[in-house]
Amino acid sequence: MSGPRSRSEARLATSPGQNSATDVVRWAIFSCVLVPVVLLWYGTSLAGATGTALGLAAVTAVCRILLRQSERGAARLLAEERAPHRGRHHRTGTGAHRGGRHSGGNTPVG
Repeated sequence: MSGPRSRSEARLATSPGQNSATDVVRWAIFSCVLVPVVLLWYGTSLAGATGTALGLAAVTAVCRILLRQSERGAARLLAEERAPHRGRHHRTGTGAHRGGRHSGGNTPVG
């Protein structure tokens, strides 16, 4: 059955690693809103709920920065693995090298 996909199914089909990080950040933002509301519901002071919200927001921001940095590092490693390596041992051609054996084309036969 090939019906239209929902947005979450289409998103999971494209790149699951990046989407899981985005989902984690979304849940963290949701908790930054939900936790203070629940605290107010159970009678915590407005100042306490606000402090909790600010603390959760700070932790969420730091985690988001670290996740983005990790994604960039992983993308950089992946790009380095796919790129052809050019170094000392990957020379092109078979030209004359210093100290190598030569084919003795002009040596006298005796």
